[in-house]
Order: sequence, then structure tokens, then C-alpha cells
Amino acid sequence: MDTSTQPPPRAAELLDAVGPAFSRLRRAQALNVEKQVSRKDFTRTLVLNIVQDGPDEEGQEITVGVVGERLAVDPSVASRMVSDCISVGYLIRAASQRDGRRTILQLTPEGHETLARFRRHQRAAFERITQDWPEQERLEFARLLIKYVDSVGELQNDPGAA
Repeated sequence: MDTSTQPPPRAAELLDAVGPAFSRLRRAQALNVEKQVSRKDFTRTLVLNIVQDGPDEEGQEITVGVVGERLAVDPSVASRMVSDCISVGYLIRAASQRDGRRTILQLTPEGHETLARFRRHQRAAFERITQDWPEQERLEFARLLIKYVDSVGELQNDPGAA
């Protein structure tokens, strides 16, 4: 058996630990840095980020269906999540400029402020978690994390990926 393509044992252990680390990170997502982020607010920011991120492809508009696809939830769940964001004033429904029968989603000024506040919270959490790290490591980790997330996005948008 050719083992030349397999990583050395320590590297394999490290790579095997990535999945469980992501699970622990997911469970700790609302780290109380300044003020605890409620589950409801965290869910709202997921929806708001999708609307702010905008289309993945030419001609796409952000609809309830797109929110559901990106969050991998049933259309009824996506509809409830979007309705909640609308009821608190973070989103509005608007007519599609491409097809007047369709409804698209847009951020309100309150929605933009909510995202800005959440991003400040996320930065404070990152800075607190990495406060004892050398500055170069903090910046390199931030760069690599962004690169990783961008690569995940590219893979999700690749129709040839299985």
C-alpha cells in the first residue's frame, strides 16, 4: 500500500481534530464578551447577513427561498425567520424589478445597524479570545479563516462539486 500521499501521524491527528473543533466553536458562537447575544438575535443576524451578502450569481435576487437555501432550512422555517426580521423592522419586502410578481428582501437602516452592532460584538469576541496571542498570529489566523470561508463559498457555488 502506498502511504506517500497520507499525512504523517501527527498531521493526521491535527486534521482529524478540525471537525470536533468546528463543533465546539459552533456551540460557543454567542460568547458573552460585552453583552450576551440572544439566540433570537443570532438567528436574525444569519438572515440579515444573507440579505446583505446579496446574490451569488448573475440575475439572482434575495428572496425567502434564497434565505432557506443558504441556511439549509425548509421554506416554512425560512419564511418564519424572515417574517420575524420584518416584524422587528430589520427587513422590508419589495417588488422585484425583474419580475413584479416576486417579492425580494431588503435591509432597513435598523437592519444595517443591527449587523454593525453584531460585527462589533464578533470583533470583540475575537480580540478577547486571542488576546494572549502574538499580533502576527492573530492577523494570520484572521486571514486564513477568511480564506477558508471564501473557499467554502466557492465550493458551494461550484455546480461540479459533489
